[in-house]
Amino acid sequence: MSTRTVITGLGVASPNGLGTADFWAATRSGKSGIGRITRFDPAGYPARLAGEVPGFAAERHLPSRLLPQTDRMTRLALVAADWALADAGVRPGELPAFDMGVVTASSSGGFEFGQGELEALWSRGGQYVSAYQSFAWFYAVNSGQISIRNGMKGPSSVVVSDQAGGLDALAQARRQIRRGTRLIVSGAVDASVCPWGWVAQLAGGRLSTSEEPARAYVPFDSGARGHVPGEGGAILVLEARDAARERGARVYGEIAGYGATMDPPPGSGGEPGLRRAIEAALRDAGAEPAEVDVVFADAAAVPELDRAEADALRAVFGPRGVPVTAPKTMTGRLYSGAAPLDVATAVLAMEAGLIPPTVNVDPAPGYGLDLVVERRAAEVRTALVVARGAGGFNSALVVRAA
Repeated sequence: MSTRTVITGLGVASPNGLGTADFWAATRSGKSGIGRITRFDPAGYPARLAGEVPGFAAERHLPSRLLPQTDRMTRLALVAADWALADAGVRPGELPAFDMGVVTASSSGGFEFGQGELEALWSRGGQYVSAYQSFAWFYAVNSGQISIRNGMKGPSSVVVSDQAGGLDALAQARRQIRRGTRLIVSGAVDASVCPWGWVAQLAGGRLSTSEEPARAYVPFDSGARGHVPGEGGAILVLEARDAARERGARVYGEIAGYGATMDPPPGSGGEPGLRRAIEAALRDAGAEPAEVDVVFADAAAVPELDRAEADALRAVFGPRGVPVTAPKTMTGRLYSGAAPLDVATAVLAMEAGLIPPTVNVDPAPGYGLDLVVERRAAEVRTALVVARGAGGFNSALVVRAA
């Protein structure tokens, strides 16, 4: 069987569209999903904007018995997995259980569940809830719940490397397919728009405090002041190419190359590792920089981080050497869910022959990037997705058209 890994199903839950069709229609037209938080009253917090998934009613999609056991992140992930499997034409009950696995990522998720446990703790008069219980749930949400719901008994794991984790999960899924697993459900959905999760995100010091949805998250712009968080992401079905062909599956694209590095310790004077991650991904894919048609940027919207990313892209591709886009300006940064959503966007862009825009950004000339601020007709055959996580994680993934 071929060890090449292809994408055969997409399940999307995004602040600017629930479901792949709605998401893509909004993204290609530049529609933003960023606004004032509605899931709790943000008046007492310095940051009040987020990307919230609209119109999601878990009771329409999941059995009622699951609702008391889960929080919003889990429910979004389970439904996105259902959509991805349906899109791939996969009925899990018809495949051998050990031929299917789940590899997902998580970052900020789990806060809403933890907040609920704390509230329950007080309502029970001080009954102890252990950290072990919380971490056991944390694992189950990301992989176990999807595995159990679909009877998947193959490899199961969760990757935790902040925003880089979504790409790391897809890479781990590709490794499992190379080792012989036929199908892996992978990607990530994150959701922590709740008071406890919000305080934790504020503590990182990178949240935008702007009250203007159109100007709060503007990477590579002289007005950059931090990012707007969001909830959601994408779950993908990955398969061995030969297995997908055998069952006549539609193929969106191929996971062709991957690279990951760590930044040196702060103050050490070492070079950031993003360039090396990109070069490793290109080598793994057997691709030259000139073959890349678009880069989906990490887009931190913190000036020093934007400069580091722009420096890496110029070093690999040359000044304005490749179109660069950051559709996450329409959704906010979705932590581990962001990069899988970029991968889904990349394969949709390949089908449509266009590069989606980076909205509301006035590119600062000093970055030397060809930033796509209005959607651009283009033949997209090879895309590079980059992601960075707090703590020095860098990941890059090359995606090729089917």
